[in-house]
Amino acid sequence: MRYISTRGGGEPLTFRQTLLTGLARDGGLFLPETFPDVRDRLNAWRTLPYPELAFQIIRLFADDIPEDALRRIVEQSYAGFRHHEVCPVVPVGPVRMLELFHGPTLAFKDVALQFLGNLFEYALAETGAEMNIVAATSGDTGSAAIYGVRGRERIRIFVMHPAGRVSPVQERQMTTVLDANVHNLAVEGTFDDCQNMVKSLFGDLAFRDTFRLGAVNSINWARVLAQIVYYFYAAFRTQEATGAAAVRFSVPTGNFGDIFAGYVAYRMGLPVDQLVLATNENDILARYFNTGVYSLGEVAPTLSPSMDIQVASNFERYLYCLAGGDAAMLRGWMGAFKAEGTLRPDLPPDPVIVAGRGDTEMTLTTIRAFWETHGYLLDPHTAVGVAVGMRFMHPEIPLICLATAHPAKFGDAILRATGQDLAHHPILDALATLPTRVRTVPADVDAVAKIVAATVRGDG
Repeated sequence: MRYISTRGGGEPLTFRQTLLTGLARDGGLFLPETFPDVRDRLNAWRTLPYPELAFQIIRLFADDIPEDALRRIVEQSYAGFRHHEVCPVVPVGPVRMLELFHGPTLAFKDVALQFLGNLFEYALAETGAEMNIVAATSGDTGSAAIYGVRGRERIRIFVMHPAGRVSPVQERQMTTVLDANVHNLAVEGTFDDCQNMVKSLFGDLAFRDTFRLGAVNSINWARVLAQIVYYFYAAFRTQEATGAAAVRFSVPTGNFGDIFAGYVAYRMGLPVDQLVLATNENDILARYFNTGVYSLGEVAPTLSPSMDIQVASNFERYLYCLAGGDAAMLRGWMGAFKAEGTLRPDLPPDPVIVAGRGDTEMTLTTIRAFWETHGYLLDPHTAVGVAVGMRFMHPEIPLICLATAHPAKFGDAILRATGQDLAHHPILDALATLPTRVRTVPADVDAVAKIVAATVRGDG
């Protein structure tokens, strides 16, 4: 399997090269040259346990890693999850919940980032190289990435989060990790500022090469790859339970990576009837799918901070697919968006993705209703996905809603919705008394670059 940039630059890379490169050198995102058609394998895969299914899917994309090594990496990545199914599917009232929060940081990002941390360690050990990961987080990516690489040899990680714009629990999950290779930076700005600084650092090729930068954000193809697996697993479990020929997924989304993984699964032949894209008030993606116009707005703080994003990095991968792999067309679109803040691709609508927007009141109402009616707590991101997804219910097609985080990560929202202090988890409660380490920085790429450089040189 070879990988190419959405913007057409450079020679095709192997999976391992793509893994360690992260963002393409021309500023594009990597995609496989083709998506494998697996319709003839679906029946053989249906009864596989999660780690074996993950191995069978990932091996199609990572064919330059020996199969015995890849199997060990996959098994190691999911051995520590707190549910024997890794990502169980639970029927709750009219929907089925795909629980993605049984990993070490209680968020869906663990599914990919535990795998990515082990992959990095394997690839770096093979070459004897070091890596300095620079990441941006709107909440959950940061802690999952930190837990994926903390204490590992040959890896340092610098995580930028928007100061005061992540939940208190999300912040403590990051800043209570005191391993010497972990560096938390609280940026005086928004997530989009953090994400733009990551892209700027990767765009400075001399800096990137000198300081051996690596990526764990979903600009790294391996992140998306690991997430493809749970769409297959959830569809199989749901078809097994219901006898349905096809399924729908509702995905709360900010950066488009999670739903793009579902889109890839669909392109591979998984019987997906629709993917429902659910946004909060930061609705740039929902507006695009309903109007055909992708235009910037102001970031609004909400109860679902991991979705408080305007520029969705992975949307470029989707546009490349819609353009039929025409990199020149994609470059034109992205250039116009950078210059004007608006993009009008003028393409026919894609019937597999539909979209809707939720708001704070709807989020609270949905949390309250599911608790009172079904005794099931939704975190605010999942609540957005459930509420929007239920607008697209079909009597013969089961709706699978992605439960992206444990509700205990957002206790204030749960208290506000239910009037009760219900959302706790012993892992998170224990964070309250732990010491923290974090450095506040301006939303200035030069300031972050100086911190990275000084730390790597040993004088920071």
